[in-house]
Amino acid sequence: MSDSSIPALPNSRFSSNESLELEGSTTLIPKHPSGIRPLGNQFLTTINAKIYAGNFRKLPEVLLVTLLESLNSITLLKLGSTCKYLHAFCRLDSLWRTLYTRSQNSNETDSAWSGTWRSKYLNLKNEVESIINCNYVFSDILYRPFLCSQLPLQVYASNIPEANSISRLKDISLSEFTNKWGHKPFILTNQMQDWPVYKYWDNEFLLKQYHHVKFRAEGLKWRLDEYFEYMKNNCDESPLYLFDKDFFEKMDLNSGESKFSSSYWSPECFEEDFFTVLGNQRPDFRWLIVGPERSGSTFHKDPNATSAWNAVIRGSKYWIMFPTTNSRPSPPGVYVSKDESEVTSPLSIAEWLIGFHAEARRTTGCIEGICREGEILHVPSGWWHLVVNLETTTAITQNFVPRIHLAKVVRFLEHKSDQISGFKKDLKSPFRTFTDKMLALHPDLMRQALNDSRESLFKKRKLVSEFDEKDKAGGFTFSFFGDKEEELL
Repeated sequence: MSDSSIPALPNSRFSSNESLELEGSTTLIPKHPSGIRPLGNQFLTTINAKIYAGNFRKLPEVLLVTLLESLNSITLLKLGSTCKYLHAFCRLDSLWRTLYTRSQNSNETDSAWSGTWRSKYLNLKNEVESIINCNYVFSDILYRPFLCSQLPLQVYASNIPEANSISRLKDISLSEFTNKWGHKPFILTNQMQDWPVYKYWDNEFLLKQYHHVKFRAEGLKWRLDEYFEYMKNNCDESPLYLFDKDFFEKMDLNSGESKFSSSYWSPECFEEDFFTVLGNQRPDFRWLIVGPERSGSTFHKDPNATSAWNAVIRGSKYWIMFPTTNSRPSPPGVYVSKDESEVTSPLSIAEWLIGFHAEARRTTGCIEGICREGEILHVPSGWWHLVVNLETTTAITQNFVPRIHLAKVVRFLEHKSDQISGFKKDLKSPFRTFTDKMLALHPDLMRQALNDSRESLFKKRKLVSEFDEKDKAGGFTFSFFGDKEEELL
């Protein structure tokens, strides 16, 4: 084994004598830049830097990191200078990312990006930042982010079983969408080639036109040129993801009455959108998405029970998706509360891929695929989905309410008011406002949606009550809809 690499196993203990096995492929993970090794390696040597950490050596790793999260930058620097073990922990870049995010609104002059959050916060150049050799620091909590940042994503995005593959369509009409495809994920392959944003939006054009514009990237607002510098040089386990809901106004895009005067437009099959009745009261519905390789979104459902389309302008994205059914309320590795208001899952996309991707691929209902440049993916209402960029990617996504999912949206607005998002704060009752607008403009359709919503809710509550009674007697197998797999909200 050469000294330039440390192989690892995809679990809580990484052996120095085996390579990281990723679903049939053997991949060698490079050596950590500071020499930190997985915890299991401590049994292969008699030297351990932890013994020099004083009383801190008695703390479990998770508790130690929790303690460090409460310290300011000066205290972190001082504590990190006491020994190599504490230096390694105090250098954990997620600590410095949090410090920088908290300080973003200060009046201090911001520094250029130079590879790490620590150097960004401390305004250190690469040539003056020292790297301390921590060869005898053994820690999973320090090694795991590095392991995840080196994960070869193509291993997970390849060899997709035919039964799991997302359907690929050149074009469908609104009628075909309503009658056949509205409940299924699919990829449109020939629907955005005439968009002006598709023709012109490469990185060079975006930087030239919008380098000075600030966009939202998770908890930060960065100029586009700053974010592009970050994209080119970062080692984050979960890279910062530019996800901006106000891009249309910031970039002065057009939405004219005809396609010829618009910057982009919805494909015909997605044109029906009943949230348009709300006018400027509608919730946030469109976002610019930019990110480097490994960036993306962990498992979630789209807000307010809406459907969505996601158009890749440059790059490519891997998607893995699941419907919500009575036998599978959430994907493998994802745990939700009874009302789905709280979701617990691995901290990063890479961690989920290592731990659960193989199981997910074998799970009934799993749908996956790659959406490439010039293609648009449909996300049906209520579907769980994880998406990760396979390369630097620019995309636009838009949420909408088609008639086939109108009852779902109505039921969500009425009965999950604590989970509603994206509406302006001064709108007291999104459900009442939407209902009134729809009854005025589409009365028959809305009355049917209200009836369907309440019948579905009544059926669900009745079966839950039956379950509670029979469960007390024992021997009852719960199912909302008997043996039939029905999608749930």
